[in-house]
Amino acid sequence: MADFSGRSILVTGASGGIGAATVRLLTSQGAQVFASGRSAETLATLRQETGAQPLPFDLTSEDSIRDALSGLELWGVVNCGGFGGEIATPQDTDIEVFDKVITINARGALLVIKYAAPSMVAKGKGGAIVNVSSQASLVALPGHISYGSSKAALDNITRVSALELGKYNIRVNSVNPTVVMTEMSASYWGCPEIEKPFLEQMPLGRWATEDEIAAPISFLLSDAASMVSGVCLPIDGGYTCR
Repeated sequence: MADFSGRSILVTGASGGIGAATVRLLTSQGAQVFASGRSAETLATLRQETGAQPLPFDLTSEDSIRDALSGLELWGVVNCGGFGGEIATPQDTDIEVFDKVITINARGALLVIKYAAPSMVAKGKGGAIVNVSSQASLVALPGHISYGSSKAALDNITRVSALELGKYNIRVNSVNPTVVMTEMSASYWGCPEIEKPFLEQMPLGRWATEDEIAAPISFLLSDAASMVSGVCLPIDGGYTCR
């Protein structure tokens, strides 16, 4: 078990499946968690369950992010907020949807790092940031021109941030999960003609659970990963090793 006692960690996307699972795990490991997400109801439920402090802000707005994080003392960040966009080919993509996906998944995460890092540096106690990316950044997936591009940008944000923040003993890594079969995911990945051939190519042959993503996030935040930085860690049942 990791021990985050005395450490405050921001989790964005906390009203989603992976984000909420991460909040539950980190609070059980002693962290003081600030939970940001789109659903006020889910954040309120998380507060009742875990004691996590709701901290809503808009990932598309630099002003909203700056105002929310101003004066907030953090040791760690989990950038889990995201937008799936659409399933489309390059020639059919809606460029407005593309722009929104990039704005939330890449620009939003960068802005969170921009406004969280100064207080982490000022405290002088190091820290850790984990960005929740995707296997779609590592391999080409049909229909994922927008989402995959945004997550590839996020992986580069991870590497450059690791390079720039390392001198302050702040580590930055990404996790790159396969599909977690949520209600939203099921509309595409649950279709038999999509699910069956995809899982046949995956060595472990099944979808991930939220808890199976939260656990590596906790590891990368923890002191057990004290020499790990700039890594993009696939959590994909072996899919990208093909």
